[in-house]
Amino acid sequence: MPESHPPEDLMQHPGHLLRRAVQAMNLLWDEEVSHTITSPQFAALNALYAEPNLDQRTLGRRVSLDRSTTAEIVSRLSGRGLIRTERDTRDGRRKTITLTSRGLHAVQQLIPRTHAMTARLVGPLDGEQREELLRLLTEVVRANERR
Repeated sequence: MPESHPPEDLMQHPGHLLRRAVQAMNLLWDEEVSHTITSPQFAALNALYAEPNLDQRTLGRRVSLDRSTTAEIVSRLSGRGLIRTERDTRDGRRKTITLTSRGLHAVQQLIPRTHAMTARLVGPLDGEQREELLRLLTEVVRANERR
């Protein structure tokens, strides 16, 4: 007979708390940022705003998305007229992605909204705690990305 264990206190499990934090972030995203542009879609638009003319593989790396998710995001954003793809004149196998004027306008509208969402998400924390949260989350992400 297997050994009996008492129930877990999920409030002591980082994975459980991270999942709940992501749920809270998604709700706030919908309220503060956009009902139509998702957080990963915004990440792609923002990456293209920072660095125009990325190829799809590089775009995915910049925002830490797998190839199929990146392809889906590119398809959706292109379908909405927010980005366009063009064959690279130097390498015909490579397609570059750029923001359209509509995409540029959208990302510029969304950036301040992401700040409002973040302010609500981490509102209970003081400045030092916010810095510590970012430091710890960055450490966890980096350690697990190496695997």
